[in-house]
Amino acid sequence: MKKFILIVGLLLIFISISCNKTKEKSLTPVQIPFFWESANIYFLLTDRFNNADTSNDINFERNDSTAVLRGFEGGDIDGITQKIKEGYFTDLGINAIWMTPLVEQIHGSTDEGTGVTYGFHGYWTKDWTTLDPNFGTMQNLQELVETAHKNNIRIIMDAVINHTGPVTPQDPVWPNNWVRTSPKCTYQNYETSINCTLVENLPDILTESNKEVELPTFLIEKWKKEGRYDKEIKELDAFFERTGYPKSPRYYIIKWLTEYIKEFGIDGYRADTVRHIEEDVWLEFQKECQYSFDLWKKNNPNKKLDNTSFYTVGEVYGYEIIKNGAEFDFGDVKVNYYTHGFSSMINFEFKGNAKENYEAIFSRYARVLQDTLKEKGILNYVSSHDDNYPFDKERKKPFEAGTKLLLAPGTSQVYYGDEVARALIVPGTIGDATLRSVMNWDFISKDEQSLAILEHWQKLGKFRRGHPAIGAGKHKLISENPYVFQRNFTDGNYEDKVIVGLDLDIGDKKIKVSDVFKDGDLLVDKYSGKELKVKNGFVLVDSPFDIVLLETK
Repeated sequence: MKKFILIVGLLLIFISISCNKTKEKSLTPVQIPFFWESANIYFLLTDRFNNADTSNDINFERNDSTAVLRGFEGGDIDGITQKIKEGYFTDLGINAIWMTPLVEQIHGSTDEGTGVTYGFHGYWTKDWTTLDPNFGTMQNLQELVETAHKNNIRIIMDAVINHTGPVTPQDPVWPNNWVRTSPKCTYQNYETSINCTLVENLPDILTESNKEVELPTFLIEKWKKEGRYDKEIKELDAFFERTGYPKSPRYYIIKWLTEYIKEFGIDGYRADTVRHIEEDVWLEFQKECQYSFDLWKKNNPNKKLDNTSFYTVGEVYGYEIIKNGAEFDFGDVKVNYYTHGFSSMINFEFKGNAKENYEAIFSRYARVLQDTLKEKGILNYVSSHDDNYPFDKERKKPFEAGTKLLLAPGTSQVYYGDEVARALIVPGTIGDATLRSVMNWDFISKDEQSLAILEHWQKLGKFRRGHPAIGAGKHKLISENPYVFQRNFTDGNYEDKVIVGLDLDIGDKKIKVSDVFKDGDLLVDKYSGKELKVKNGFVLVDSPFDIVLLETK
């Protein structure tokens, strides 16, 4: 434990109260109201997380030898369900899981300068209407969602509308009234970011088109071979009759993606490559997502978690939201994606801001989120699947990374392995493959350092999950030295208040708490298990750990 204290190099004191204004009774985790603005989301690549079913590891003769970490590694839906059942996510304070796309990927491989690569990541769609067998079945997905909901965890899937998968000998290009294959995007302005292909050999869906198109011949033949052609056509006819939309490419895809909401009750979508599609498309997508979510709740009243709206979070690559505000600037056009269907946006700025001190980060984020971005969500991260410039790429500061991410205003995104310092530098890899190594469960269970890091993230994560004030509350500095601040959050009759102290001396710690607690209140240090009493507006914490988490008994 001495080693742990030295590695952490900080003292964290949490003093909190979570109560209902009409009741003094403490709330259980299930009773604490859920807010996406303060959620703790776990993001994982399904193929790289956990392999629970080895029988589905190879499909469609995907046997080519690939570049390092560019083939399927065996992770599947059942692997996620298994870890939910084991309590891994609950212990980590996670209340939502975001998975990379699960839909059927191209069958062939490509080599675009990075070595032979398969669609293990899920972003190379061949058929939006079914799951890739490497990931699992519809029954597996249903069990995952139901298991997650029983554990008070929400499920976010990943939506790709911008493009199909690359063209290979096994995967023909979609018809030219569905996709464009040139020019390649140059990202100089609005036009050169949208009406183009992201990269070579990644056909771009004609999302701007309202012209009616027929289904691709290869898709019709595929459905007939699989015995589900009539079902798919019947559902499409019903969708277009209800909505009145033209049978143009984007509406087919919107229908196919929202079907997973109606069928399984998933709680949100992360939208891929948002800036490369006309913004009105996302408004249409959100409308149909919410319709499907409402319909699922109506048909499954005993399964819904609450009345929270469907969650949509957008990826506008490179978008620094805190610095630039609600409008993304293309250079010639500014777009507010919050008014075009998104609850939240991924914040590409945080990983850089994490190099600053605590107060610089926390006060600025809280101020902006309570002002110019009020009622608009942001999703912070320190590492991710396609960002080659994460905070602490060499994993030298895993404790600091967890503290800054999990205490920052906004929603937190824990990228799989952040919580155990999974290596982000893998010899022999090219490009973003180095960020996507397999979660090494056996190593984690035996490595003392990994377990110490995990314990740190677990305790912060559980405290974050239990206190919406951390992510969604107002921030107030109490003292610069020692560094102590307060957060408070109110929603109707629910009130949550938190006092946090960082970088304090190890040993006896005297903290002023009179802004939150009254004399005589009993608190519990969730890190050491000690009980404490407020006296003269202060608490005295005597703990061998340099992290203290206090809450009302």
